[in-house]
Amino acid sequence: MATNNPEPPPVSRRTVLLGAAAGAGALALGAGSLAEAAPAATFVKGADISWMPQMEANGYYWNNKSGQRQDLFTILKSYGITAISLRTWVNPSSSPANGHCSIQETARMAARCRDAGLQVLLGFHFGDTWNSVGVQNPPKAWAGMSYAQMLTALRSYVTNSLNTIKAAGVTPGWVKIGNEQNSGICHPIGSVSRPAQMTGLLNAAYDASKQIFPTTPVLIHLAQPQKMDSIRTFMNAYRGNGGKWDITGLSSYAGGSNVAPIIGNMKTIQTTYGKPIMHVEFGGPVSKATATRDALRQFISGTKSFGGLGTFYWEPEGYSPFTGYDMTAWNSSTRRPTAALDGFL
Repeated sequence: MATNNPEPPPVSRRTVLLGAAAGAGALALGAGSLAEAAPAATFVKGADISWMPQMEANGYYWNNKSGQRQDLFTILKSYGITAISLRTWVNPSSSPANGHCSIQETARMAARCRDAGLQVLLGFHFGDTWNSVGVQNPPKAWAGMSYAQMLTALRSYVTNSLNTIKAAGVTPGWVKIGNEQNSGICHPIGSVSRPAQMTGLLNAAYDASKQIFPTTPVLIHLAQPQKMDSIRTFMNAYRGNGGKWDITGLSSYAGGSNVAPIIGNMKTIQTTYGKPIMHVEFGGPVSKATATRDALRQFISGTKSFGGLGTFYWEPEGYSPFTGYDMTAWNSSTRRPTAALDGFL
């Protein structure tokens, strides 16, 4: 999770968490006539709702804006949301809020998203639980491996995982290799301080993804675009060692006057590294829904303005007591969405 202000207090979850590259309309001369401009790619509005199956299993449900109980996918689609981000962990625990999300469970959830007419962004954490800007622990089964062993294990894991998704009848709109990986992945083997190894691991994930889903764009994912030194350290190391990626995903939870400079940095990152930006994580305090709505509007309009691809809200559907995370967009008393989601309208 990234903001331009001090981070909110950590909670038991991690910190946190698309279609094609943005296309510019182009005029082409036809035989004696001017052909129509090609339409720009649709800006993606999305949400990570990986908690949904565990919330349902524990008796939670959602009301729409009018207070009527309704399918969560239907409610989100009424706000113009067209894509769902789903995380997956290697060998997760059975904890409702901090576990689950194995690839088998994620594949079932991805199929539900597909059936609801929603695209899927599949995100690999390369851990057994939350990895984020401050934490990049390998799964327990990989912890004692050498670089060569981990390379084999990671490639096999991504291949098997994506084959599981494919067997479920889902083609992801995007695959994200890593989560807020400013410091690398699977420390210490894939740390940014070992850039060749970090790049080797991520390239193995990229290649495995393209082998299964050749046309699906692959994202890397960095946090805190207000901290450009951290962004440059990763990006220069990755690009300098032959790193492969199609889209740069960014987390930012900024609000108010902090949004404009973040948008400026996002544009700079896109221009400098030559890949389109996707804003893959956003949220704001559930107690400040109006301010969060306004920040979401700023991010959407600002990201659109420089050709960015989309904006995702991180876990808007969560509410207490299922989670103590306080940057959701649902009222725990009424089970209705807060004004924050109006930012998508």
